Amino acid sequence: MAILTGNAPAAPPAGPTVKESNTKNFMADVIEASRTTPVLVDFWAPWCGPCKQLGPLLEKIVNEQRGAVRLVKINIDENQQLAAQMRIQSIPAVFAFVNGQPVDGFMGALPESQLRQFIAKLSSQSAGGEVASMLEAAEEAIAEGDTAGAGQLYAQVLHLDRENTKAIAGLARAQLQTGDPDGAKATLALVPPAKANDPDILSVKAQLELSGKTADPREIARLQAELGANPRDHQARYDLATVLNNAGRREEALDHLLAILGKDRNWNDEAARKQLVQFFDAWGPKDPLTLTGRRRLSSLLFS
Repeated sequence: MAILTGNAPAAPPAGPTVKESNTKNFMADVIEASRTTPVLVDFWAPWCGPCKQLGPLLEKIVNEQRGAVRLVKINIDENQQLAAQMRIQSIPAVFAFVNGQPVDGFMGALPESQLRQFIAKLSSQSAGGEVASMLEAAEEAIAEGDTAGAGQLYAQVLHLDRENTKAIAGLARAQLQTGDPDGAKATLALVPPAKANDPDILSVKAQLELSGKTADPREIARLQAELGANPRDHQARYDLATVLNNAGRREEALDHLLAILGKDRNWNDEAARKQLVQFFDAWGPKDPLTLTGRRRLSSLLFS
């Protein structure tokens, strides 16, 4: 660590994610820039021996982050007023800015392993914020009917966080909606075993299992006729519920399965209950019909 003194010659060249700045541009280069990407500020001077050790290491590690973290170098001899405002008393001094505020820092020339840990922490903050923004944008795209756009956003999230269950489930769901069940299966294969029971994953798996079943109007009419002739035909009612769900007539499907449970909850090894659970998974835990259906199912099973 060196105490502040001396004069400064020309600054070293900056890399693509590294730049020299000054008092005039500090607001734009550091404060505003850190609102989108974490920024490291390296206060240095050419006469400072430890700065010559730290600077190249900082630049190398920051450049390896491919834009997840940026480095701004401030020559304190040429920007003495800024150094005073930041209360820099010895160099090298490094400050980390996130969302316009200093959040961490250190003084002195740290070893490379500690530098990597410090920068990795900032990089994860950047990735976390970016992931959250992209997931939010994907949900908005789905709400607007832009399934393809949502799928692209989910795929981008997976480049940053390969085990993100919301992105895996979202991409698989988008693939199902665009008629690519094989792609959905491949995407679901990314799910780590520890996250296999995540509600989003269970939901899209249930949708995938149901996706191969058709909703032929003639089949609906045939099953309705059979049920009209024999209201106690649980198999016909069960099959009708499945076809109605595939036709988007979910509430009718729910009613039919609950009707079977009301008559014989153990029919066919609890097939009606198991089918209902699969429907609930496919519809999603927050779907109003799922919530209603679970309440009705509970009242039947525990009455």
